[in-house]
Amino acid sequence: MSTRLTQKEIPMVDSDALKLVLGAAQVHDLTARYLARCLSDKGYSAVTPSMLSFLSVLDCGVNYASQIARNLGVSRQMVAKTVKELCRHCYLQQVQGTGKQKKILFTATGELLMSDARQILADIDQLLINQLGQKSITETVTGLDDISAILTQLNDRDRAI
Repeated sequence: MSTRLTQKEIPMVDSDALKLVLGAAQVHDLTARYLARCLSDKGYSAVTPSMLSFLSVLDCGVNYASQIARNLGVSRQMVAKTVKELCRHCYLQQVQGTGKQKKILFTATGELLMSDARQILADIDQLLINQLGQKSITETVTGLDDISAILTQLNDRDRAI
């Protein structure tokens, strides 16, 4: 998103928040693509960045489609479709729970996938530390946590109005 004038000469205010959002999105996209490629090289079939984003919000224990949908801000139908695809690749399984809701669980293969993903991310950590220093990484993570807390408060306040 440009911070210059529009075609109608409407001024666009420069924004560090915009730069932060765009930068964070770029880091996320590049990390997800790299991670998907590394996992694919390790033999995990059909792993995509969007699939990894979906899996990253799941708990290691029992998950339910309704909670996943709320966490991701998507429909339960979209969750059901994605879970079905991940079950087809043997990363997740669904088992009957109490009532109508099915439990969504990682399979052994899914747990290995997530373990390998975490190891690749740890390798990226080491690369970042070697090139930028531990202090820089720690300060960046702390800053992002602080920004998230402020934005969470802002969203919660607006929801209460």
